[in-house]
Amino acid sequence: MQILSAVSGGSLQLQVKVNANQAPLKLNQIEQVQKIHFKNLAPPLVAALVALSPICNTSALAQTVDIQRGATLFGQACIGCHDGGGNIIQPGATLFTKDLQRNGVDTEEAIYRVTYFGKGRMPGFGESCTPRGQCTFGPRLKEDEIRLLAEFVKLQADQGWPNKSSNED
Repeated sequence: MQILSAVSGGSLQLQVKVNANQAPLKLNQIEQVQKIHFKNLAPPLVAALVALSPICNTSALAQTVDIQRGATLFGQACIGCHDGGGNIIQPGATLFTKDLQRNGVDTEEAIYRVTYFGKGRMPGFGESCTPRGQCTFGPRLKEDEIRLLAEFVKLQADQGWPNKSSNED
């Protein structure tokens, strides 16, 4: 590529000669070619920016889906006794932060263990829960489902169980 310049009438004219077989291009022609290339690149660039933006963050989307799955599992397995984070069987064993802390069940791992193996009047829901009398007679939950439940319960407890009405839908 050669850049040719010439001064005529007090103004500088630039011409670009890409190779020997092409006629020289003037600067405004180069700008037009650049605009055309930019127009072709704009849609993929915008798509890349949107995909990388926090709005479309796939991990945030996955986390939202997990929370929704946790809420669904809670509605299926836990809401009978723990509607809105309460406890209709044992009032001092709610799923509110103060009771979870007092009962030593204020981490996701501790919530997981109680949900899997049971504790006191709370039956265990884990597939390998034993002894039989401590475990639910209903359907058992898989390990990953109990982890989602523990995550959901901890999140709700940390937020003061704000989704009480959505659990009742």
